[in-house]
Amino acid sequence: MLLAAAVLPLLAVTGCAGAGALGGGGAGATTVTVAIVSNSQMKDAISLVPEFERTHPGIRMRFVTLSENQARAKITASVATGGNEFDVVMISNYETPQWAANGWLVNLQPYADRTPGYDAADFLPQVRDALSYQGQLYSVPFYGESSFLAYRKDLFQQAGLTMPAHPTWTQVRDFAAKLDNKKTGMSGICLRGLPGWGEVLAPLDTVINTFGGSWFNNNWDAQLDSPATRQAVQFYVDLVRDYGEPGPAVSSFGECATLMGQGNVAMWYDATSVVTALEDPSQSKVVGKVGYAPAPVEKTAHSGWLYTWSLATPKTTPHPDAAWQFMSWMTSKEYMHLVGSKVGWSHVPPGSRTSTYQIPEYRQAAAPYLQPTLDAINNADEKNPTAMPVPYTGIQFVAIPEFQDMGTRVSQQISAAIAGQTSVPDALKESQKYAQTVGDTYKKGASR
Repeated sequence: MLLAAAVLPLLAVTGCAGAGALGGGGAGATTVTVAIVSNSQMKDAISLVPEFERTHPGIRMRFVTLSENQARAKITASVATGGNEFDVVMISNYETPQWAANGWLVNLQPYADRTPGYDAADFLPQVRDALSYQGQLYSVPFYGESSFLAYRKDLFQQAGLTMPAHPTWTQVRDFAAKLDNKKTGMSGICLRGLPGWGEVLAPLDTVINTFGGSWFNNNWDAQLDSPATRQAVQFYVDLVRDYGEPGPAVSSFGECATLMGQGNVAMWYDATSVVTALEDPSQSKVVGKVGYAPAPVEKTAHSGWLYTWSLATPKTTPHPDAAWQFMSWMTSKEYMHLVGSKVGWSHVPPGSRTSTYQIPEYRQAAAPYLQPTLDAINNADEKNPTAMPVPYTGIQFVAIPEFQDMGTRVSQQISAAIAGQTSVPDALKESQKYAQTVGDTYKKGASR
């Protein structure tokens, strides 16, 4: 109820601003409305929908496409308040277990079990577990990802630099300093700075984790102004301000993808799904020039995140069966082959199905990043994300309902620090207040 009250105003704020409504119903057909994120893989899926409608003549698809921040706000507001405007929603491993526990989602396990050839056991174990509640699937993965460091092999060679097999953040900073060249427009590194708990906080949280920081300690005392967290945030802010892209405080995944793909960035730390943007000759000038290294570390063995864009059905949908027909198509083994043959093998959604990595054409196209992607996902540990024990799960987020609001508020402080509008200590002082208010509600004996 608290979450619903908090997000209710978002219905009025976000509406369909920035959204593209695509498709429509036909006479006598069931219209399935999908709220989807406007990332490149999702755009591929929309382009292939005529293939689905051709084999499912009784169903017509309608898409509402939104940016990541808009999608999270709009979808949360709709589902939390019992809205029924969406039959299918694109969510993640952050929302799925929580919303399933709240009774907001349709249990998809029975649908998966009785769909011939769907084979839910084929999903990567880390991803399948992250989308399950009490052993049942409540959303199905479109693609899964961890994070790694993309770097220009040619620029490293020209500068006489060698990327270590397991780089540290200190080494990455030194590389960025040597490769950054403001005169030629070459940035040493690109890092997200745009406000949003799924924007700047996604990479930053992994830096905090590996520097020994955390959101809370085991007593639910906020740790955002602790020495380790402060060191990590100061490092991140200094790195992107000194050697990062122009305007880093408003840079998102999309901005970094464009800059790296156009040859204006030497390194980019972000999701393993960056390969779709970097390895497609139609949109990238650096195809074949990019290497992929594990997420940089300091005090932990690994630091990559675990995230999956997945499809779920709200309990309020009047069309659960039709919704499943679309979801099972978009997350099937056959869909992987369809994308490869129609759009290109570099566009195949990664990190969801084990069988994808056995397709000869995909293995050939994905050779530079196939194993780094699998290693990153397999090494991601949501239950032990930090150097010290913590009472929460999640790597680039804290898996509690309050994190959406808390994370958004903290991200705004961090972005302000990146923009030079406030200092890191002052930003973390404010952030600590937000976090401690949340932590107090989880302390032993607190009524919630």
